[in-house]
Amino acid sequence: MIALILRDLRRAYASGGATLIVAFFLLVAILFPFAVGPDQKLLARIGGGVIWAAALLAALLPVERLIGPDLDSGAIDQFAMRGLSPATIAAAKIAAHWLAFAPPLMMATIAAAGLLDLSGDNLLRVEIGLALGTPGLAALAVATAALVAGLRGAGAIAGLVMLPLAIPLLIFGAGAIEGGTGGLKLLAATSLLLVAGAPFIAGAAIRAGME
Repeated sequence: MIALILRDLRRAYASGGATLIVAFFLLVAILFPFAVGPDQKLLARIGGGVIWAAALLAALLPVERLIGPDLDSGAIDQFAMRGLSPATIAAAKIAAHWLAFAPPLMMATIAAAGLLDLSGDNLLRVEIGLALGTPGLAALAVATAALVAGLRGAGAIAGLVMLPLAIPLLIFGAGAIEGGTGGLKLLAATSLLLVAGAPFIAGAAIRAGME
């Protein structure tokens, strides 16, 4: 399982996928102030929500590459022959996806906070929220990738599947900035539920794709 995580991590960084995710995240943070104007109070009030929306879209960006290529190449069949269950494969891919996008994204959030005029306290709450919520985003992305693997236009379909399911994370993540520990607890609970359930959902979809 560790070897599978390291394999996917190497592939993410070698293909430039992790860099693309961070660049996309920062691009959203840069463009948003141009869209709403230079009102610092407005930017500070909505900045946390902007960061969470950008993080959600960044997690969705590589969804076509998470499961589909390994199913098409037969790599998942090889993993299964070595005794790895589809749920275990999915769990390893969730861990690898989280490691590939979440730590760089959390570092990029510091630059985004400056662009959106977030205070130090709000930045700390956003970072804590991302640490709690991004595992749920990674789990949701891998489960979605498994469900749409092999379909024509998988990227567009993945967006339609994942975005509505991610609304609770988005609401609790953005709300945790003003809601204190209560919002963070709801965010952590939602993320934990997704991390616990996604490997089995993705595993079932992978098993169906192997048949």
